[in-house]
Amino acid sequence: MRDTTTNNIHIEIFSDVLCVWAYSAQIRFDQLKRDFGDQLQLQYRYIPIFAAVEKRIGQGWKDKGGFTGFNENLHKTAAGWDHVELHPKIWLQNRPKSSTVPHLYLKAVQLLQEQHIISTQALVHQGYIDGAKHDGHSLFEAFSWYMRCAFFKETQNIGEMSVLDTLAEDMGIPVPSVHERLDNGEAHAALQLDSDARDHYRVPGSPTLVFNDGRQRLYGNVGYRIIEANIRELLNDGDSGEASWC
Repeated sequence: MRDTTTNNIHIEIFSDVLCVWAYSAQIRFDQLKRDFGDQLQLQYRYIPIFAAVEKRIGQGWKDKGGFTGFNENLHKTAAGWDHVELHPKIWLQNRPKSSTVPHLYLKAVQLLQEQHIISTQALVHQGYIDGAKHDGHSLFEAFSWYMRCAFFKETQNIGEMSVLDTLAEDMGIPVPSVHERLDNGEAHAALQLDSDARDHYRVPGSPTLVFNDGRQRLYGNVGYRIIEANIRELLNDGDSGEASWC
């Protein structure tokens, strides 16, 4: 979607917090913010790729070694990555049963930001959290990354509410306000809207970037220059109703 009054590009980022490809791709989303600043509006949406972990890995990888095979595959996949870390026992200890709980928690924090209960301003001079510099991130974005690092780097079970509460407290997020939005259904409604958007755009998996009012989708391990080229094409297109050449 393009905001013709401000010449901004609206990008919806669909991911599952337990997806290693989305964990790896965050560096590209951060670079987009640095390169394009206020020209981009990033909207984070969450989809249930790992909503039933036992079915997806325990049963889905049964003939390939189950959780042990999945662990080995992740480490093989990430062997050439130097920007993120994986714990040696990822998915072998403290594994979540579902990504639904952390997704609901993220939607509750996102709602707090939209409702101006937590700051909507970009963080400045925050130093590094789990190896990532958080200047320019909103508190919600920083918390989302903190949560992913807690799982992938430390194998904390982010499927447990008590773990998520501790992570939120670490970042100064008001936990009672989070729970209020979980208890009254606001977070559930927000997560359902993400699922509705996924179905509307026919999002194939995690991570997927959707822009140009759904006309363009980039799915999977897409290089930064490809994402950048699509955005620059849209920014340079004087008529948002025309299809992009990119």
